[in-house]
Amino acid sequence: MSNRVGSRGQKAVDDGERSLIGPPSGDSPDSLLDQEASTPIFVYLLAFFSALGGFLFGYDTGVVSGAMLLLKKEMKLSALWQELLVSSTVGAAALSALSGGFLNGWLGRKICILVASFIFSIGGLILSLAPDKVVLLVGRITVGLGIGIASMTVPVYIAEVSPPHLRGQLVTINSLFITGGQFIASVVDGAFSYMSHDGWRYMLGLSVVPAMLQFFGFFFLPESPRWLLQKGQCQKARQVLSQIRAGQNINEEYDTIRLSIEEEDKEAGGGGPVILRILRHGPTRRALIVGCGLQMFQQLSGINTVMYYSATILQMAGVRDDKQAIWLAAATSATNFVFTLVGVWLVERVGRRKLTLGSLIGTGLSLALLAIGFLLSAQNSPPVTLHPVDFQNSTCRLYGSCELCMLDPDCGFCYRDNGTRVFDSSCVSADQTSTDHAAWGRCSNRTEAADNPIWAYNYCPTSYSWIVLMGLILYLAFFAPGMGPMPWTVNSEIYPLWARSVGNACSAGVNWIFNVLVSLTFLHVAQFLTYYGAFFMYTGLVVLALLFVLGCLPETQGLQLEEIENLFTGPLCSCGSSSPNDNRHVHYIRQGLDFSPAHYGSVGSDSAIAYITLR
Repeated sequence: MSNRVGSRGQKAVDDGERSLIGPPSGDSPDSLLDQEASTPIFVYLLAFFSALGGFLFGYDTGVVSGAMLLLKKEMKLSALWQELLVSSTVGAAALSALSGGFLNGWLGRKICILVASFIFSIGGLILSLAPDKVVLLVGRITVGLGIGIASMTVPVYIAEVSPPHLRGQLVTINSLFITGGQFIASVVDGAFSYMSHDGWRYMLGLSVVPAMLQFFGFFFLPESPRWLLQKGQCQKARQVLSQIRAGQNINEEYDTIRLSIEEEDKEAGGGGPVILRILRHGPTRRALIVGCGLQMFQQLSGINTVMYYSATILQMAGVRDDKQAIWLAAATSATNFVFTLVGVWLVERVGRRKLTLGSLIGTGLSLALLAIGFLLSAQNSPPVTLHPVDFQNSTCRLYGSCELCMLDPDCGFCYRDNGTRVFDSSCVSADQTSTDHAAWGRCSNRTEAADNPIWAYNYCPTSYSWIVLMGLILYLAFFAPGMGPMPWTVNSEIYPLWARSVGNACSAGVNWIFNVLVSLTFLHVAQFLTYYGAFFMYTGLVVLALLFVLGCLPETQGLQLEEIENLFTGPLCSCGSSSPNDNRHVHYIRQGLDFSPAHYGSVGSDSAIAYITLR
């Protein structure tokens, strides 16, 4: 910690060392309740319209799960085209998120959210009218551009307009809207899955409605007061701060923000590209590593494999009917939404660090259960008993079990089922234009309708589907309160104002890059490692994430945005460490200046204690 006494620090000393032992902001529990009671409704209105961007984020990424089951049949999509339609959105989001830092700094938070909602609207129209898979791809890319801008702008905007005692909850509401969008998307998927033709158009096109609502609503909402102050618009910033803190004294908060901007500009080394200033400035560089690491591990823990391919995963696990798979996927999305509510409730009670650690432990165990479910299905996979003579040149005839047949996207499994066992089964070349009856004719050389054939292109009959379904539900129940929202919440808090736009852009870009990596490779990884091997791999990655969070993530609960930078002034991965004999984390909080044990060796221990927060 630096022992430099800044202007804010001198003011604190001159005022007679007003701080007492307690929460970092100096608030007692009773005063926090008073603050919550006096929070103006306008702050919640800002959070709602901002979080519509999160809803669109969730809807447009979640709706593809059910739509894909219809699209791959109607447009005869290969595995590559399925992955392209999923990953093109997140690839475009990665690019626009990285550019969003510049746009946020140049245009402001409000304009960026307006731009994102406009792009959402255009993308939704393209998707609903797409005549072929190429135009569909263009629509998915367009939607992705809007998602990327919204994903890094909305948490920043909410964090900058929220009072400290509600910041964690309000930023986490954005994640609640993301999971809510995914849940609504799954219900829409289920409802339109009964249409014989073009149901996917309604699924993909309905995102226009919330996009237009956000676009028109944001015309009447203010810009972030912190961005206005950074741009020198002091009078307007004071007016906006008064508006969103109705009935409260804003002088102290206004002065804190203004002095913070002045001091941070000096500390950051003056001019030059912001990203270079971040890399030169030790605390901000460490914050960026932590923020990007959280976003990377959020994706490597497999969340969007589960969300984008949930219906496909359930079919892989043995769910035969498309509509049943879509509605079961809706049940998993509902779990994601409900347990994100748990995260909103816990974030200001448990804290970011403990919530993330607990989430990772449960996520890892759930992924292991998923892998075990697929492993049991593979070990008890029905054998191939018939090898049709008219397909001697097909590689499908070389497979001896349904599991091996399903791992080859060019093959399908034909069988009869008397309710107790599978018999007369074959692995034949897949032809998605075939009817069940024609498929049975190819695999058994018989065409009698009485044979009651079952053509399984995407699954193997198994009695272990319930284990996979349970694993999916438990996975989302543990992931949703912690690793779902916390990377976004923490990233909205840990950067100083001058680096906040670029820092969030970089971390959001990392999130989307690894999102692309996971979503573009899942089907191929499953083919190469088997289904259970893929989920064991994700389990191992969660263990690495747990070690990273244990070593590097500090607690930011209750601190003002201007105070959090000091948590990163030490070595990179000692932020969350503690003595084996002491489970309390000691954070030295700057309230006007940097306080350190060395500094208080000269001014007295009583003053030092006043600024130490024991956790």
